[in-house]
Amino acid sequence: MPRLLIAVTDSPFPSLDPAKAALARLDPEYRMAKSASVDDILEVARDADAVLVTYAKLTGDLLRQLKRCKAIGRFGLGVDNIDLPAAKELGISVNYVPDYCLREVSDHAMALLLALARKIPLSNKSVQSGRWEVPPITPLRRIDGQVLGLVGFGNIPRVLAPKAKAFGLRVVTHDPYVSPQVLADAAVEDASFDALLGMADFVSIHAPLMPATRGLFNADAFRKMKKGAFLINTARGPLIDEAALVAALDSGHLGGAALDVVATEPLAKDSPLLGRDNVILTPHTGFYSVEALEELQTKCASDVARVLSGEKAVYPISA
Repeated sequence: MPRLLIAVTDSPFPSLDPAKAALARLDPEYRMAKSASVDDILEVARDADAVLVTYAKLTGDLLRQLKRCKAIGRFGLGVDNIDLPAAKELGISVNYVPDYCLREVSDHAMALLLALARKIPLSNKSVQSGRWEVPPITPLRRIDGQVLGLVGFGNIPRVLAPKAKAFGLRVVTHDPYVSPQVLADAAVEDASFDALLGMADFVSIHAPLMPATRGLFNADAFRKMKKGAFLINTARGPLIDEAALVAALDSGHLGGAALDVVATEPLAKDSPLLGRDNVILTPHTGFYSVEALEELQTKCASDVARVLSGEKAVYPISA
């Protein structure tokens, strides 16, 4: 019997040792694509039994050229780079890892909130330039008693909520897909989208990227936000209309923003988001820790191993 073949479309990891350890019981052969182009992916994946993917686009046209693929493992939380309806049509199981970096992203969102509230980057910039002064960073408001609005209440914001409460923040969320019982168990207030925007001092975005949510934070949404409020995004860049965000910052309506993700990554060198004292930018690192990446690889590859062994995946996703 020929060895199973696992194709890897792209990998940002220092090594794939954790994934290979999870697949070791199958003793597969591995082939790594030279690039994430369609031709290079097909060169290694056309006859593969499974595909491991991070950022590469797996379109329906590409998937239909895979002759033996039974499983696709996505190293990540989202699957917007995979044509799910096509995978379902072809009988290809798709799995992801929705819970691998909950601590990291929730910590990152909380760190961005605190950095905005206490103006840490601006303070550091001032001191590094030789100024030991308080006036440049005033005013600062006490965090205790302010309102954090969570747009989306999936796994990450459910971990973030108690961290925010520990600082005395009142936590409100808008998520039409979450049951009242989940909100009650978390002791988090429910609100309409517009109501949340109007009451929140900090708005942290945790919504999935879908056609209905693309550009969710547009000029209209920013007008409805409380004057001086701060925006935090650790989800997906295209959830924000960046031109509208820049306009809201320029007008002074928004107090600031902290973004770990942007619409097009890497951020353009001439982006109007750069060079602002009230904007914090991190290079999509919210997910990262050594432990998180080990967990990600292990869980993703373990599910691929299950599917190839005729077992059920722990984290399947359907179209």
